Amino acid sequence: MTLFDITLPLHSSLAVWPGDTAYAYSLNWRRSEGDTVNLGAITMSVHAGTHTDSPFHISDEGAAIAEMPLDPYLGTARVVDVEGKSVVRIADLEPYDLPPRLLLKTNAWRDYAQFPEQIPVVEENVPGYLRERGVVLLGVDVPSVDALDSKDLPVHHQLVRHGIVILESLYLREVPAGVYELIALPLKLAGADGAPVRAILRA
Repeated sequence: MTLFDITLPLHSSLAVWPGDTAYAYSLNWRRSEGDTVNLGAITMSVHAGTHTDSPFHISDEGAAIAEMPLDPYLGTARVVDVEGKSVVRIADLEPYDLPPRLLLKTNAWRDYAQFPEQIPVVEENVPGYLRERGVVLLGVDVPSVDALDSKDLPVHHQLVRHGIVILESLYLREVPAGVYELIALPLKLAGADGAPVRAILRA
């Protein structure tokens, strides 16, 4: 069995969406200072690093992350290499037998200490095609499925409308294209618009 950890490590130099809350860890109790245990605390955006969006992220009426079913986050997934493409279209996916989970490997985000200036995007008609193929989760290795300057987030809305879960900021650089078992469970954060995940692929 081979395991691929496809989670970006959370640390203070990991870039987040401009204006969002970066990850920070503080050690508030210290054994070296006489405390019984070392005890830390974190502050961060729920969209820092590898994470999932809930429908509430883009709609006041959408489900929060703790209300979402876990089934989409567990099971067979295909990694498709789309490196070099600025737009991922249906034609790029048609050659593949798609299981219920699709992960797009773009390799477009090279320096995780710098938020990218632009990223590949998914064409707006792709979510409908994925739904027809039975896909329930779409993951990408960049911070968004939409263009970074998009204000209306059409792909987010289409994915949510078609019941497709979104994973963003995966680490797929060392993962060969192919079929795996995905495990990417979100934290159960009451009322939240998303959550960090520890995402792995098992071959």
